[in-house]
Amino acid sequence: MSSALLRTTPALRGALRAGQASAAVSTSFVRGKATLPDLQYDYGALEPHISGKIMELHHKKHHQTYVTGLNTALQTIAEAESKGDAAKAASVAPLLNFHGGGHINHTLFWENLAPASREGGGEPDGALKKAISQDFGSFDTFRKQMNAALAGIQGSGWAWLVKDKQSGNLGLVTRANQDPVTGNYAPLLGIDAWEHAYYLQYENRKAEYFEAIWNVINWKTVASRFEKSA
Repeated sequence: MSSALLRTTPALRGALRAGQASAAVSTSFVRGKATLPDLQYDYGALEPHISGKIMELHHKKHHQTYVTGLNTALQTIAEAESKGDAAKAASVAPLLNFHGGGHINHTLFWENLAPASREGGGEPDGALKKAISQDFGSFDTFRKQMNAALAGIQGSGWAWLVKDKQSGNLGLVTRANQDPVTGNYAPLLGIDAWEHAYYLQYENRKAEYFEAIWNVINWKTVASRFEKSA
């Protein structure tokens, strides 16, 4: 998204209070329209772990749907505010949360991936590796717990490695649908457990997808988020 933030307005703040839209979404809007981010690799670059067809559909179709929905929700709120119609603005809050969260989550997700021939796969090093070992016991234990969290999601959602901004400790959280990570947690690594992220290749064998994706995790990105989070 653009670096220019859209200031929250009275109608928007009312919508956020009245609905389920998250604080992260409310402070991450841009002035103007949200746009689909470019990937830093080709669609087929994550094969054989994630097929090029999945990546193309996931990025160009699914993520674009969230971008379009977010822009529509923002436009509806702006029009409602211009008319002083707080009820109309509030009615859009669920769409704001869903599409805004979908845009945020997927933008982070693409950055978390890299071809295995480049930065993808392996294990983290440095301060991040030390923190994972300290809070989970070992990297292998962390990965097993993350996969268990993913497998335990009922329906659609995400599992995230997060950093507690107050304690500095790492932990795992899951979020339903497209709800983003908010509040005291800083999202470091998210894995998409929606069927559209894996079904064309792995069908109902989602556990295989959860194992395969570790081969294309970009630990440099995760480490950068870990170091920058406060």
